[in-house]
Amino acid sequence: MSEKTSSSNDEFVETKQDVTNLSKNFKSKSTWLRLFFMFVVILLYSVSRVVVSAVVILQFFWLLFTGETNIKLQKFGQALATYTYQIILYLTFNTEERPFPFDIDWPDTN
Repeated sequence: MSEKTSSSNDEFVETKQDVTNLSKNFKSKSTWLRLFFMFVVILLYSVSRVVVSAVVILQFFWLLFTGETNIKLQKFGQALATYTYQIILYLTFNTEERPFPFDIDWPDTN
């Protein structure tokens, strides 16, 4: 009988700790600040997708009319791809560094 009581007490203590941790997480300013930045970065990601589409279309027509790719567009496209990668790393919690314009500079393509 003491085993049942001990097990029951352990479950109660674990549940109480879970509730305490949950309450602590809900009150954490850094968690809510990260959520805010995630929304901003998602907005930047949406803009970057539109810009990538424009670069793709421009590069295609440049190739169509000149027979060669535009080096400046190509470098910008590479920087944009790196930027998008940095956004995804942040959104998937693989890094705490926020992408441009917050913690990291715009990607260099030299």
